[in-house]
Amino acid sequence: MLNYIWAGLIILSLVFGMVYDINDLASDTYRNGQAFEVNVEPNAPVTDDDRRIPVTVAIDAAGYQSFYGVTSSPDSTYQGVIIRNQEGMQLRFAQDASIPEPWATIRAETSERDNDLRGPLNGWQTAGGAASVTFSEVKFVKMRAIASAALTMAELAVELALGLIGVLALWMGLLQIAEKSGIINSVVRVTQPVLRPLFPDIPKGHPALGMIVLNLTANMLGLGNAATPLGIKAMEELQTLNEDKETATDSMVMLLAMNTASVQLVPPVLLVALMGLQINQLIFAIIIVTGISLVVAIASAKLLSKTKRFRTATPKLSTEG
Repeated sequence: MLNYIWAGLIILSLVFGMVYDINDLASDTYRNGQAFEVNVEPNAPVTDDDRRIPVTVAIDAAGYQSFYGVTSSPDSTYQGVIIRNQEGMQLRFAQDASIPEPWATIRAETSERDNDLRGPLNGWQTAGGAASVTFSEVKFVKMRAIASAALTMAELAVELALGLIGVLALWMGLLQIAEKSGIINSVVRVTQPVLRPLFPDIPKGHPALGMIVLNLTANMLGLGNAATPLGIKAMEELQTLNEDKETATDSMVMLLAMNTASVQLVPPVLLVALMGLQINQLIFAIIIVTGISLVVAIASAKLLSKTKRFRTATPKLSTEG
């Protein structure tokens, strides 16, 4: 089911991007190939040997609004530089200059590395004065953004998967040691009275309870990397009790709900790395919010498991009902 949802989202995003880009082409949002009038004054006397000429570019706000059909307007002047070479002159605005749309998109699409708005300059004299600049053509902005995001996320997914291999191997090995040494059984005996009301269909002494406790504990302590293999192992143990391998049991749903909304007694490691000591200001807020989310998750799982629709979807419960 999740695959269909992702496929639908991808198709919707592509349709949205195509409609957006077609509208841009139809309305000529970026005025591709059209020259924009500017006034360019050199900041110092210019000689024939100068290849980089610092300049001040003056922009007429009313002319900008009329040219692009927008209500926003740029600053009255910008610092920039003219690059002279065998092909002619190119005007480059200062890097990271504050510019409105659609110039901001033109800059992002045509000068991602240097982040400067640029284009061939025509009709300019070294003494300064009026000239025209033609920016590079910009097309299919949304479609390229969607394609770039897809490739970036695919690369991130591979990096995350490879990064988890070591963590999974470590914790799975520790779990094997804990299981054979009897630590898991000890954890089950201690925590069984607390978890039995939430997981009534798990037999007494079953190792699934121990895995669930370890998974929830890792989440509460902010050990996300440790919680992942523990949660996988807990689900594997619960699957051994599942009569219908294609349908999640109530215990599986409860574990997923609690795992997702687990109380954070210790802030996540990533958040600590980002905020440092400032994280202390959020500890109580994190505990309160995650505590409320845990209560809501448990209550929702319990209530939904008793509704006719979900009992019918679970063969064991439907026969008992």
